[in-house]
Amino acid sequence: MNTTTLRTASLPLALALAGFAGNTLAQAQPIRIGVVTPLSGTYAGIGQQVKWGLDLAARQINAAGGVAGRPLELIYEDEEANPAVAVQKAEKLFQVNKVDFLTGTVNSGSTLAVGQLAERNGRLIATTVSFADSITGDKCSPNVFRVNARAGMQSAALADWVAGTKPNANVFYLGPDYEMGRSTVAAFKSAAEAKGSKSVGEVFAPLDNKDYSPFFGQMRSARPAVIYTSVAGNDTVRLFSQMAEFGISRNVQVVGASGTVTSQNLPAIGKAADGFVTGVGYATSIDSPENRKFVADFEAANKSAPDLYGADSYGVLFFYKAAVEKAGSTDTDKVRTAMRGLQWSTPQGTKTMRAGDHQAMQDMYAMRVNGGKFELVGQVKADAAIGPDVCNRF
Repeated sequence: MNTTTLRTASLPLALALAGFAGNTLAQAQPIRIGVVTPLSGTYAGIGQQVKWGLDLAARQINAAGGVAGRPLELIYEDEEANPAVAVQKAEKLFQVNKVDFLTGTVNSGSTLAVGQLAERNGRLIATTVSFADSITGDKCSPNVFRVNARAGMQSAALADWVAGTKPNANVFYLGPDYEMGRSTVAAFKSAAEAKGSKSVGEVFAPLDNKDYSPFFGQMRSARPAVIYTSVAGNDTVRLFSQMAEFGISRNVQVVGASGTVTSQNLPAIGKAADGFVTGVGYATSIDSPENRKFVADFEAANKSAPDLYGADSYGVLFFYKAAVEKAGSTDTDKVRTAMRGLQWSTPQGTKTMRAGDHQAMQDMYAMRVNGGKFELVGQVKADAAIGPDVCNRF
């Protein structure tokens, strides 16, 4: 168990007053937030960014007086990117640790499974990572919110860029074989075909796959101009290295989902990532005072740059803070009502939680890797990126 709580020290007068306020905060009953996230396995790097973002936000919120005068306490459990494990750990957090809210789930299957558990326990969950459109689509839940961009929103920016640079391109798809992979492939295929691209094949590889070469024959024979992939974490390192080794990525534009190449796995991928383009809801290069301060604070705390997972995980605690203070309570029904239509500040700028499907609205960006860094090459506004509300469960 790892908790984040406020620590204060006593100094003369001005600092003593701050110390008194800090001690008062420390004595208040904490708001407990359970974090079910992968701290081991192929998605451990993503889980690390989630933890770094949450820890930084909790320290800053607690130092500024907490949430309605109450400190935040984070309680971590390793979900191993496995839905069955995630459900067990979430049940422990709900029943034993008595957490008020939950976050952290990475694997989209985990988010869907834990969302059902949250309904049964009368608690709320907000994901900061999971991409599958179904989470705020046909499998939406009244108790599940998403502060990060879904697959369809990422695809809006990326498909717009592909249409402008590779018009009417033949596209081949390779995704991980689970909810997120199939959802991201379907979302980008729909967006790309609507702008003139032609789909020439698709394959799905197991999560934590070690050898992608059995798929390369099919990819070569399709003769794509563009290869789209939504593998993530350590899987991306293996895929990109093997595509370069076998010449698959030579003279082909490789594009992909937000989590495919990030600041976490980019150093390990190296030159094989150059030229890769993705659609994302966050980049360190967003030029705003809020983002510049966030990047500086994050790097100072963690000796590493934030990626979209760190940024959205940082932002989710400010989402919970704004909702609880608006509701004047941590009661599930009251906070849920407060969250619908809520606007709150994030490193990306102001986000709005769409009331109908619990999907956050935000601008989307197309980013290209150049010399080991991301550069902005396109942008789509929030209203154009989010797409229709198809949730009809509540």
